[in-house]
Amino acid sequence: AVVSTQSTGSFNTLQHYYILNLTEAMELENTFAAFSKFGDTKSTGKELDNKKFSKLCKETGITGKLVTSTDIDICFSKYKPKGGRTIMMKEFEECLDELSKKRFPKKESHDDQKAAIRNLVAGKTPGTKGTTKVSKKGGTDRLTDTSKYTGTHKERFGADGKGKGIEGREDVVEDDGYVVGYTNKRHLR
Repeated sequence: AVVSTQSTGSFNTLQHYYILNLTEAMELENTFAAFSKFGDTKSTGKELDNKKFSKLCKETGITGKLVTSTDIDICFSKYKPKGGRTIMMKEFEECLDELSKKRFPKKESHDDQKAAIRNLVAGKTPGTKGTTKVSKKGGTDRLTDTSKYTGTHKERFGADGKGKGIEGREDVVEDDGYVVGYTNKRHLR
């Protein structure tokens, strides 16, 4: 949690400030755990890999004009343990502290920058923005729409869209003694 040494002189105000920071720290840990577990059923929520860290930064608004995905990757690589592929909560907070300088350069103090970036991240959960959406219609509507059929498949259906059955799949030979194309056939039945 970000702790300020400034006090207004009132014990209650200072106590209130620490309680707020405690809840912000808990929200930050919850965000870390949520992104850590996203898409991984085996995750404990205590480690964050580079892919999920990048997702966190994009979805919480850290990434933008001032902080690029390259900056995020460099920062992650800087704070991850040597030979490791993930960061823990401590390294995550250090990454946020470093990125806060780039994300909020106009803030007066580094404490203000840290608080601002933590406010961006705290309480957020991963979303599925930009992923492929499931079709609301059933697949059978699309697959059985005979108006979209072409070539030999189109011949298997009549003008009303109903299937012709065996006549649509095979050439049925009429054994009536007439040659193909003769128009004055007499049907005896």
